[in-house]
Amino acid sequence: MYVREAHPIDGWRMESNDRVGVAVAQPKSNFQRCEAAAQCHDVLEMNMPVLVDDIDDRVGRAYSGMPDRLYVIDRQGKVAFKSGRGPFRFSPGEMEQAMIMLLLDEELAAKDARPDAPNPQQGARR
Repeated sequence: MYVREAHPIDGWRMESNDRVGVAVAQPKSNFQRCEAAAQCHDVLEMNMPVLVDDIDDRVGRAYSGMPDRLYVIDRQGKVAFKSGRGPFRFSPGEMEQAMIMLLLDEELAAKDARPDAPNPQQGARR
């Protein structure tokens, strides 16, 4: 989720951003924020879609996303994993593990729900 720009050129500017050519002013409209998110997506060569928070920062405030935070949201919209604040207090590996566990749980639930699934309790007939 792309939220409020953390290091805009008209705010807390970072020399590290300048060195790699990242120069983004704090967006003042939803359109400008979407443009900044698209630039981020392209520069980082991301291979997944990016969602963009509205200019009112509704999602960023609800999830306490600044400066960085990692979340996994399950299919029912429930928070399945919440990291510490980044960039120093979160671990992408922990998030990956949470995602794997969530997917495994969903797979097991789907198998249990199938009426044609073999029941190991019944045993083989002779």
